[in-house]
Amino acid sequence: MSDVIASPTTRRKALEKGVDLDARARELGRTTLGPEDLVVARPTSAAPAGDTSYWDVDHGAYGSVTQEPMSRFAQVAARNLGAANTLIPQVTHHDRADMTAIEALRKAWKAEAPAQGVRLTALAFHVMALARTLREFPRFNASLSADGKSLVLKDYVHIGIAVDTPHGLMVPVIRDADRKGLWEISREISDLAGRAQARKIAPDEMGGASMTISNLGGVGGIGFTPIVNPPELAILGITRTEIVTLWEGDTPRPVPMVPLDLSYDHRVINGADAARFMARLVTLIATPRFMMI
Repeated sequence: MSDVIASPTTRRKALEKGVDLDARARELGRTTLGPEDLVVARPTSAAPAGDTSYWDVDHGAYGSVTQEPMSRFAQVAARNLGAANTLIPQVTHHDRADMTAIEALRKAWKAEAPAQGVRLTALAFHVMALARTLREFPRFNASLSADGKSLVLKDYVHIGIAVDTPHGLMVPVIRDADRKGLWEISREISDLAGRAQARKIAPDEMGGASMTISNLGGVGGIGFTPIVNPPELAILGITRTEIVTLWEGDTPRPVPMVPLDLSYDHRVINGADAARFMARLVTLIATPRFMMI
C-alpha cells in the first residue's frame, strides 16, 4: 500500500495526468503531495509558447473560489509582458529629481492654463524632458533588430504614455514630442488619456514609441520596476513626489523630489549609459528653463 498522503482530488488528477504518486514523492523527497506537485518539469527547456501546466491547479480544493474571465485585450497584454520579461535582460536604474522649479512654474502659469484649454500637469514637463534627453542620447532612441545583430536608430522622438483604463493598460503615443511646446504636449496628454479611457484610441495611435512613461504619481509609491515594452529599449517609471530633507552645509532644506525608475535592455544599454542618461534627465527636470529654449 502507498505511503503517499494525498487528497482524493490530487489522486484523481494524478490518475488523469498519468503521474505515479510514489515516484513523484520520492523525486520531491516527501510523502505529502498536493495538486501543484503533479506538474513534472519537461525534459527540455523549450516548452511550447502558451504552456499553462504550471497554472493547472484545482484552487477549489483549498476553499471557495469564483472565476472572472480576462478580456481579450488583457490576455494579449499579459502574453506580451510575459514574453518581454522572459526575453529581455532587464536592469532598473533608480534616481530622483528636484521638482521645485517645475512646481513653481505650474503655480505661476496656473491662471493661463484655462485659456490654453488644459490643466498643466507635471507629466507634461516629464514628457518634454524625456524627449530632449532622448535626442541627446540616440542609443536610447533605438530598437534592436529582430535577429539582434543591429540597432535601428530613429530620427524621431515619440513618447508613449501608459494609461490605466477599466479595460486594461493602453499606451497612446505623443508623436514628435521633441518638437512640441509645453501647452501642446499638455493638450495631447489630456486628449489621449481621455480617449483611452473611452476606448476610442485607434491602433495606429499606440505604436512606434521611442520610449514609454509609466506614471504612478497620482496613485503613490516610492519606486517600482517597470517592464521594458519591446521593441523599445527602455521605459521610465515615475512615482509620487515627496518632500526630502537635503542639507546645505548645516542647514536643512525641504525639497520636493520625484522618484524616477529607468528600466533598460542590458543587451544594448550598459549601466554607465543609463546613469549618464538619468543624470541628464534629472538636470532638465530640476532646471526646466534649459528645455524651454
